[in-house]
Amino acid sequence: MATFGTLSDRLTETFRNLRTKGKLTPADVDGTVREIRRALLDADVALPVVKDFTAKVRERALGDEVNRALNPAQQVVQIVNEELVAILGGQQRRLQFAKNPPTVIMLAGLQGSGKTTFAGKLAHQLEKDGHTPLLIAADLQRPNAVNQLQVVAERAGAAIYAPEPGNGVGDPVKVARDGVEVARRQQHDVVIIDTAGRLGVDAELMRQAADIRTATDPDEVLFVIDAMIGQDAVNTAKAFQDGVDFTGVVLSKLDGDARGGAALSVASVTGRPIIYASTGEGLDDLEAFHPDRMASRILDLGDILTLIEQAQQAFDEEEVMKMAEKLATEQFTLEDFLGQMQQMRKMGSMKKMLGMLPGMGSMKDQLENFDEREIDRTEAIIRSMTPAERRNTKLLNGSRRLRIARGSGMTVTDVNQLVQRFEQAAKMMKTVARGGVPNIPGMGPVPGAGRPGASSKRGKQQKAKGSRSGNPAKRAAENAGLAAAPTAPTGSGFGLGNAKGTPSEADLAELQKLLGKG
Repeated sequence: MATFGTLSDRLTETFRNLRTKGKLTPADVDGTVREIRRALLDADVALPVVKDFTAKVRERALGDEVNRALNPAQQVVQIVNEELVAILGGQQRRLQFAKNPPTVIMLAGLQGSGKTTFAGKLAHQLEKDGHTPLLIAADLQRPNAVNQLQVVAERAGAAIYAPEPGNGVGDPVKVARDGVEVARRQQHDVVIIDTAGRLGVDAELMRQAADIRTATDPDEVLFVIDAMIGQDAVNTAKAFQDGVDFTGVVLSKLDGDARGGAALSVASVTGRPIIYASTGEGLDDLEAFHPDRMASRILDLGDILTLIEQAQQAFDEEEVMKMAEKLATEQFTLEDFLGQMQQMRKMGSMKKMLGMLPGMGSMKDQLENFDEREIDRTEAIIRSMTPAERRNTKLLNGSRRLRIARGSGMTVTDVNQLVQRFEQAAKMMKTVARGGVPNIPGMGPVPGAGRPGASSKRGKQQKAKGSRSGNPAKRAAENAGLAAAPTAPTGSGFGLGNAKGTPSEADLAELQKLLGKG
């Protein structure tokens, strides 16, 4: 995740230096805590949070749980991970729905924090979960705020209540109150109220937000805060907590290049849980916030659980079963390969998915240079093939490959490389489906896969049969001798010609011919 990139790099480097030590001294612990403190301060984490965090880490790192550990460095990493989870809120908190619908969710925050965009994302997610949300346009101050919410609602496929044009016209408190009544009559089970923001915290903003809260009695008040706001996040959060008293936090713009201190400060300072994290501009770029998973990402320990959840949402279980059956029966084709790529595209950005794997922080440059359009190029090549060619790559002769390259805007070399990669991947998947161990390209055969004692050098010698003599008569005689020679039985562990290891009379006669003495 881009927001925590610098912090993750600093912490990872600190722990890398720690792992070289077999036993930790108090000086090692103090040095590690000092580096952690600097990393957190550079990431714009609030000073009180940094002091509390480092004090707990130091106390635990100097305790018995590290001194008695078989691997002290790993134990320190575990301590830092647990303390990070604690300041991020500890346990995940989901939305609280009302027993008697509609559930009223009020959004608050500064102007530009991403409230309107989040309203559309939340409505879209609730729609997918089977709810019927209604968006209420109660931001009547910001220019074109109502129009923006209407566009967002249309994209999300959600209903909207916008009786006033906005741009300074209308009473936001009345709109919010009437909107809840409309939702109740039309049987919408969730109401999302988009309120006005300001460029800074002021009394008018707080009074208006407090009046809307009193008029609608919301079940959830979500404070939307820009993750790139830096040190001012704590002051803003405290002001809203005193003026409106929110029940949960939403972090927006976590895909930015900021240092991310807001995320590590707000939950700890306000005591309110972070419920959602917005990670992009798309409607699907909204994640439920898991403190333990976020801590793992910061420490470059990966986030496999989120990756699995995204895969479960994107992949059709019935299609997966069909694909497994095709692999088992060796019927995997380029059409199936194309279908798998399209399923992966539903999961979102490949960079984000790869970034959730453990240890990918050390490959940041490779991830940044990863070209997402490579999937588009591959899809273009496959779509330029006929159905018969996709099902059977053996049909792809030179003229067909040239036609495919021209049709896809690629080169023949690109087509050849795709076919080669597909055939290697299909071969590996078929081997795995049969319960075997694949021969990984570039790594040679798996040890133990062939005959015991056999070597690659011996195999090359066996392939290079035939004489290379310049004398035609001598070459014919040598080839005849090689053809008549007995082959080594496969049951011999040492590759000897026969069980006794002694030459026959025929062997001696051929040997004399080869030496020119016959």
